[in-house]
Formats: sequence, structure tokens, C-alpha cells
Amino acid sequence: MLSNPATARKGNLTAAVGMILAILATIFLYKDGDHGLSNYGWIFGGLLIGTVVGTLSAKKVKMTAMPQMVSLFNGMGGACAALISIVEFDHLVHLQYQMPADNNTSSGVTLLVILSGLIIGTVSLAGSLIAWGKLDGRIRDFSFKGQHIFNLSLLSVIILASIYIFQVDLKDAGVWFYLILALSVIYGIFFVMPIGGADMPVVISLLNSFTGVAAACGGFLYDNKAMLTGGILVGAAGTLLTILMCKAMNRSLTNVLIGSFGSGNAQASSAVGAQGSYKEISLSDTAVVMSYASKVMIVPGYGLAVAQAQHACHELEKILGEKGVEVKYAIHPVAGRMPGHMNVLLAEADVSYDRLLEMEQANEEFSNTDVVLILGANDVVNPAAKTDPSSPIYGMPILDVELAKTVIVNKRSMKPGYAGIENDLFFRPKTSMLFGDAKKVLQDLITEVKSL
Repeated sequence: MLSNPATARKGNLTAAVGMILAILATIFLYKDGDHGLSNYGWIFGGLLIGTVVGTLSAKKVKMTAMPQMVSLFNGMGGACAALISIVEFDHLVHLQYQMPADNNTSSGVTLLVILSGLIIGTVSLAGSLIAWGKLDGRIRDFSFKGQHIFNLSLLSVIILASIYIFQVDLKDAGVWFYLILALSVIYGIFFVMPIGGADMPVVISLLNSFTGVAAACGGFLYDNKAMLTGGILVGAAGTLLTILMCKAMNRSLTNVLIGSFGSGNAQASSAVGAQGSYKEISLSDTAVVMSYASKVMIVPGYGLAVAQAQHACHELEKILGEKGVEVKYAIHPVAGRMPGHMNVLLAEADVSYDRLLEMEQANEEFSNTDVVLILGANDVVNPAAKTDPSSPIYGMPILDVELAKTVIVNKRSMKPGYAGIENDLFFRPKTSMLFGDAKKVLQDLITEVKSL
């Protein structure tokens, strides 16, 4: 169900019901010998708190902040995996006290899984919190000369400390275990800190795969095949999504992790007048051009999400449709702040899924399109990706909007987009700028179109 937008909502609800049943089955049916669970107060207390916090958070979150919430949820999964490792390490130490000489091989494998879950889960938690802060505008990009060497050195120390634990008695390994925990937190922070804002969707996907692998470690520890399988699925899906996004941006994962694309460097952002002059278009002229067009393509971007303009956009689409204009939407794979962000945004406004075109489909139709209306998108329509080898986005697949007869761009100002670079499209002869808040502009545009 999740593989199809029309059934995704039902699939999500089905998964939620399945999780509730799994939790209840674990609580009431679990048996360890003749004993079941007895600490119901703690269990249901935790469930109640988590349910209230999760429900309120999900209801209050704005669509623009959905990537931040996904990042937080992902971080909680990493925290859970790390906590399991901490508890099971303590359990393993106690077993060593009871059976000092037995089962060395078994204990070694268990310790390896515990350390893997601890490191990966902690890195996922710390990295996800930093990603949340950066997406929410609370944390700025930070890097220093030689930071990547520092990160690799820190990772090497973590690995060496993990190897050393196997050489000492577990009863004396507690200090090293918690040192690894602390170093993993630091590594997770510095792992995400230098990565630029435009690459954050890739980072969130990568951290999500980390959480899946950490959860699989927990499944291995408890000999729980469902948890193991689920963790592997999440890890594999997150990895594949990361690869697909890197492909959509024509960037290698190494380049994302080492480069600072979108970090706000001013080097590529020139003065507004450097590219030449741009021309503005009035609301009335925009209404005329769109009303008498045969085909209009709307390109939604993060500016649409910020303005919460999806409902106004759908209303404009319906009014143009009543006038006999064919209206479709062109969706770039990394439009917004995460994959599917624009699809979910438009689905919230009841836009028909049949009208949403993926990049490849849209690019085939732009040459037969009379008007393209770009709402807050920037980097995903920037011709520099094809024409400027010195641009940080060079090689990234983009929406070929310039193939249309007329291009109208709605933005608040001429400021560069998320990648921090100028957009030559805005200065092209076919392009006209329609400045203002997306929601207000669309509402006024609706009024103008109705009056024609």
C-alpha cells in the first residue's frame, strides 16, 4: 500500500495497527520460562507518555516542518538501539560474573553486536538531532580546516577502543564502553555539522539506514527474527533511497559527506545585477497568460511549503481547468527538504495524483507547455546544472522549464536558493518574475482569473 500514493494513507494506518498489536502481544503473551512481564506500571506509563507526546507533536507540526519531525523520529530509533546496547552490556557483564570461563565465543559475538548497536545507534541519534536543528534553523553549518581528517581520526579511535574491549576482562571494560558511547556522540555531531543544507535530505536518509542497522542488532541480541528482519529492511531501504537521491543530484555519497554543498558559502552567490536584468510581470498579465493557455505546468518548491499555499494552488488549478486549461505539476525528486515532500504537501490539498509528473515525465512535456508557473523552487530549475561546470550543482538533473513558451517565477525576492547560488533562469528572455508570498500571490491570481 505504501508503494502507491493513492493507498499510502491506508498502508500507514495498517502499519500502525500492526505495531499496536505487536506491542500488546509482547506485553501480554511474552513468557520467559514460567514468568511473564510484571512491571506493567512502567510499561504502560511509558506507552502513555510516548503516545501523548507523539500525537501532540504530529498534530501540531506544520507541513514545512515535516522533515524535522522525520529526523527527530529517526533519532529516537537510534536512541532506542543505543539504550538496548547499554542494558545488554550490563547484562553481559553480570553473566560473566556468574559464568566466568564459559561461552567465550558466544560472549564475543554478543559483545560485537552490542558495540555495533551502540556506535551506530548513538551516531544516528546525535546526527539526527543536529540535522533537526539545521533544518529548523536553530543550528548553523560549522566546519574547520581538517575537519574530515578529525572525523576519520575520531572514528578510528572508536574502532580501536572497541577492539581493545575484547582484550580486557568485561568486568573492567565499563570505562571503555562508556568512552565509546561519548566518542560516538561527538562523532555523530561532527559527522553532520559540516554538511550543507541542500544535502540534508541525503543525510536524513543515510541516518535512517543507520537506525535500521542498529535496530537489527537489537533483533540479533534478542533472537527476535521480526525485529532483525524489520531492521534490515529499514537499513536496506534507507541505503537505496540515499543512493537514488545522490543519483538525482548527480553527486556521490562521498562528495555529499566531504563536500559542503549548500553550506551557505558566498563564493557562488554573486550580486543580483551580475547576471543582467530581469523583468517583472503583473498579476493581471499573469492571469491573462495562464487563462488563455492550452497547457500550464506548475513547479512547486519549498517556497510553496513555507507559505502553506498548497490549497490556494489547487484552487487555481481547478479554476483554470474550468476554463479548459490542462494543468499538471512537475515534481523534482529532491524538491523541498526530503523525498516526497511536495507530493505529500499537494496530497494534503487533495490534488489528484494523476496530475503529478515525475521529473522524467515532466521534461518530456515542457516543450509542449504554454506556461510554467514556478512557486518557490530555485535550485531544481537552475540551468547552471547543465551549463556551468564550475557550479556546485553542475550535473544535477533538473526540470527543463526553459523549454516551455513562457516561464513565470514566483519568489519573495531575488535571493539565491538553498544551495546559495545565483539562478541564470531568472534573467532569461522567456522568464518573468512575480514577486510576493506564494499564498497571497495565488489568492490574488485566483481573483484575477475569475474576473476574466
